[in-house]
Amino acid sequence: MGFIPEEGKSLPPPGLVNRNSLWLAGVGWVSAVLHNAINHRPPMKSGVHRQFLLATIGWFIGYHVTKYENYTYARLDRDMNEYIKLHPDKFVPKEQKTFAEIVEPFHPVR
Repeated sequence: MGFIPEEGKSLPPPGLVNRNSLWLAGVGWVSAVLHNAINHRPPMKSGVHRQFLLATIGWFIGYHVTKYENYTYARLDRDMNEYIKLHPDKFVPKEQKTFAEIVEPFHPVR
């Protein structure tokens, strides 16, 4: 698909089973079952080929949405790390505090 530029094609491919693929495959299958129910056909038994087709289309779209999502997050991470390298004075490490210094002392009220 043409949504990802050339620089994004160097990223590793997402797994075949991911949340976008599962959700959109489920949406495709449910839409086929709902279409059968609206047309007064047995929802689960008729049009199994349509159910399989719409689930497969949803899986395919979900896979490519995940690829685009991974590219977008990688681009944002790259830009953020570049900004941090260009402006190190804005990201000075702070001194480490212990947990006891952060929490206020506990005084029970009786």
